[in-house]
Amino acid sequence: MSRSLRQLLEGVGRRARTSIEGAGRAGRFGGETLRAVRDVKTWGPVATDQARILGVDSLPIALFIAVFTGIVLSLLASYSFTGAIPLYFVGTLVEKTITMELGPVLTGLALAGRVGANIAAELGTMRVTEQIDALETLTYDPHAFLVVPRVLAGTVMFPVVVAMAMVVGVGAGWVSSIVLLDLSSHDFVRGMRLFFQEFDVRYGLVKSASFGMAVTFIGSLHGMNAEGGAQGVGRAATNAVVYSAVMILVLDAFWAIVWLLGRTPS
Repeated sequence: MSRSLRQLLEGVGRRARTSIEGAGRAGRFGGETLRAVRDVKTWGPVATDQARILGVDSLPIALFIAVFTGIVLSLLASYSFTGAIPLYFVGTLVEKTITMELGPVLTGLALAGRVGANIAAELGTMRVTEQIDALETLTYDPHAFLVVPRVLAGTVMFPVVVAMAMVVGVGAGWVSSIVLLDLSSHDFVRGMRLFFQEFDVRYGLVKSASFGMAVTFIGSLHGMNAEGGAQGVGRAATNAVVYSAVMILVLDAFWAIVWLLGRTPS
C-alpha cells in the first residue's frame, strides 16, 4: 500500500472516529439533561432569568431583521409579478413567506449567533475556571442548574420571539406596499387573507421551538465540554454557532418533509 493511500485511510478513520465519539458524547449529554429535568427545585428558580435573557433581550435584533425582511419581500413580489399576476398577491407572498419560512429561519440563525455563542462562552468560561467543578463539590447537578433552564427557556421563548417577528414582518410589508407600491391597504389585506391558514402560523412556531431547543442544547454541549483556556472557550463558541446554524437548516428541511410533503391546503 502506498504511503499516500495509507495516509488518506488514516485520515478518514480519524475523522470517522471523531464523528462517532462526538455523537456518543452528545447522546450521553442529552440523556443527562433529560434526567436532570426532574430536579425542578434546582432549575426552577433560574428558568425565568434565562427566559428573559434568551427571549426578551433577543427581541430587538429579531424585530430589526423582520422589518427589513417584510420590506424586501413586498418589493421583490411586486418586481416578480411584472403585471402578469394581480398586485394584491403581494400580501399572499409576504404572509406565507414570513410566517412559514423566513420569520422562523432568519430569526433562528440570528439567535444562533447571539444565544448559542453566549451560552457556549458563558459555560465554557465556567468550565475552564473550574466553577462547574465547584458546583459538583457543592452537590449541585450542573445539568439541572446550567443546562436545563437554558434549553427550556430557548424552547419556550424562541416561538414568542418569532411570533413577534411574524407580526412585525407582515406589518412592515403592509406599510411598504402602501407607501412604495401602487397598492391600497384593502388590496394587501385581501391578498393576505386569500390563502391564509392557521396552519401557517402553527408550522412556523413549531419550527421555531425546535430551533430554540437545538441552539440552546448545542451551545450548552460545547460550553460544558470546553477545554484549553481562553482559546478553548473561543473555539466552543465558534463551534456552537456553526453547528446551530447547520442544525437549523436540517430541522427546516425535516419539518418541510414531515409536515408539508403531500399536504393539501384545507
